[in-house]
Amino acid sequence: MRWYHYVAYFFGGAFLVNAIPHFVAGVSGSPFQSPFAHPPGEGLSSSTVNVLWGFLNLALGYLLVCRVGTFELRKTAHVVAFAAGILAMALMSARAFGRFHGGL
Repeated sequence: MRWYHYVAYFFGGAFLVNAIPHFVAGVSGSPFQSPFAHPPGEGLSSSTVNVLWGFLNLALGYLLVCRVGTFELRKTAHVVAFAAGILAMALMSARAFGRFHGGL
């Protein structure tokens, strides 16, 4: 396994966990922060923009995890890289979105 496969699994996990709040907010019809809002990451984007952004994150996460190398759930190193990406993005999102939604 090449080193960049682990990097892909890390970022795949990050993209997949980032898809969740955007897609859920968009599907529920709620505005939510996105990189396309004004100011970026702080203002609110429409539910449609969030569905599209969430779906793009989902697609990128899929490509990085399922199409780079051969990801195997039974290989601890693969899961650790993937889980590290999930945890890193989840903590960053909790801090960033917590400022606006009372989670700090």
